Amino acid sequence: MIHVSNLTKIFRSSLPGDNALQAVQRLIFPKYKETVAVKDVSFSISEGEFVGYVGPNGAGKTTTLKVLSGVIHPTSGDVRVMGHVPASRHPAFLNGIAFLMGQKSQLWWDIPAIETFRLNKAIYRIPQRVFEDRLDELGTLLRARELFDVPVRKLSLGQRMKMEIIASLLHGPKVLFLDEPTLGLDLFSQEAIREFFVEYNRVHKATIMLTSHYTHDLEVMAKRIIMIDHGSIIYDGDKAGILSEFSKERVLKLKFRTHIPPETAEMGTLTVENDKECQVKMPEKDLREALKQLSQNDDILEISIAEISLEYAIKKYLTRNSIS
Repeated sequence: MIHVSNLTKIFRSSLPGDNALQAVQRLIFPKYKETVAVKDVSFSISEGEFVGYVGPNGAGKTTTLKVLSGVIHPTSGDVRVMGHVPASRHPAFLNGIAFLMGQKSQLWWDIPAIETFRLNKAIYRIPQRVFEDRLDELGTLLRARELFDVPVRKLSLGQRMKMEIIASLLHGPKVLFLDEPTLGLDLFSQEAIREFFVEYNRVHKATIMLTSHYTHDLEVMAKRIIMIDHGSIIYDGDKAGILSEFSKERVLKLKFRTHIPPETAEMGTLTVENDKECQVKMPEKDLREALKQLSQNDDILEISIAEISLEYAIKKYLTRNSIS
């Protein structure tokens, strides 16, 4: 469904002069600075896959999605989505994709969302019966049917995002590009949107590519992770593959009666939550000795052992494999 081979995107920006004379000279003899946003990226995504595309800020995630959706042209490389070259923006390609950005809006502020839905119906030439069926399905899945006739400015951020999702999916796209879809939302809205996309992917077999800085989005929705850093891919595989890299580490969650003893920091990587609670990450082989030591402390109230989180594993993987 998505095929990317040796994708490179370089942005070129003009350099200003340091003074008035140089500024005039640069008008005649311009100089440019090149920034490599994506470098020699290759991957393939099959129909129905739900892929998390992750990396630090400036890694090249949004640039990749913009190339895949035809918003910007690649500098070099071969990119195909549903067999189409995105940059050509063929009508069949545009009718088959949706690009949802958490920070962008397509809704009109002073009118109800239903008017935007009707506009999209006309743009995509959606038959009336299909339009009504999809509106009913999406509104039901998102539990948002009662919001259709409310002016957008009166909706909360979470409610507006639900309307954005409906507007983006009315034409029945086969490929979804989601760029931070839960950004800034409250916990309940985030959970509702996660559940929606998981169900939508299951029912419609849509191919979904997700970027998010919320690790829980990846844990709940994505089955495969592609990790990018400084424009290049450093990992491509399932979530278990990342976790297995650090499977020999464990997390001790500790709660003390009065205070955290200083020697706790010697057990491993200490994270203090408050004066009495902390977490210690340590190799599994050191766990027995740590528990023995803690059992002799009369001030200890609670001890629990957990495996490392996906968030921790991703951070460790990025730190270890970062491309400088």
